[in-house]
Amino acid sequence: MIDLHSHLLPNVDDGSKSLRASIRMAKAAVDNDVTVALMTPHHMNGHYVNHKPDVIRLTEEFQSHLDNNHIPLQVFPSQEVRINGDLLQALDNDDILFADESNRYLLLEFPDDDVPTYSTDMIFQIMQRGITVEIAHPERNTKIMSTPSILFDLIEAGALAQVTASSYVGTFGKKVEKFAEQILSHNLAHVFVSDAHDLPNRRYELAEAMVKVEKQLGKAYQQLLESNAEAILDGNDVTTLLPEPIVKRKFFSKF
Repeated sequence: MIDLHSHLLPNVDDGSKSLRASIRMAKAAVDNDVTVALMTPHHMNGHYVNHKPDVIRLTEEFQSHLDNNHIPLQVFPSQEVRINGDLLQALDNDDILFADESNRYLLLEFPDDDVPTYSTDMIFQIMQRGITVEIAHPERNTKIMSTPSILFDLIEAGALAQVTASSYVGTFGKKVEKFAEQILSHNLAHVFVSDAHDLPNRRYELAEAMVKVEKQLGKAYQQLLESNAEAILDGNDVTTLLPEPIVKRKFFSKF
């Protein structure tokens, strides 16, 4: 499998805190049937800045460590970019890494509890440049959870969404699990990712998520998620299904 979102690079963000931890996480990835992984350290999120040349260099160094330890994992440089007012300038300055070498797919992160009001306009401007935005972990964003039409509108406009495998299998609790299931059943997600960190409850659960989605939504859907990850990595078109809005139930009091 291909993992498009992970925090294995040591000492660059809230992921791995040491090379030893990174090696351990890489072994866990391989045990979870992952053969290729993008290194996506946080960039421009208010806490961490990981410039493009640094990520490329660190990823090459990490690949050497993997090879020396005979770990069959191929890694490529990328970033998890926080939406912010300087993002367009960073694109102009060539300081942004994509999921693919053709610079087509950009992993974009919102704050955990909000989708800034300027997001729709900025994403439109990004996509006007021929870039497709991949939204990171929408199932854990409290604003999207309370107003799922935000995600529907972005997907209808041409964005893609990643769902973290651990969310889908219940590691982040029942509420997040239920919303992840709704996102998938309403055709609002396009790939599973690990978003692995060296933290409790942030381990590799991609294989488990693939088993669950096959049971819930069928083998064809599971294969679509796998093939989409490969398509994104190669800069090719993904397969999308017609998105459906998630309608929240309304409860009315009787007086």
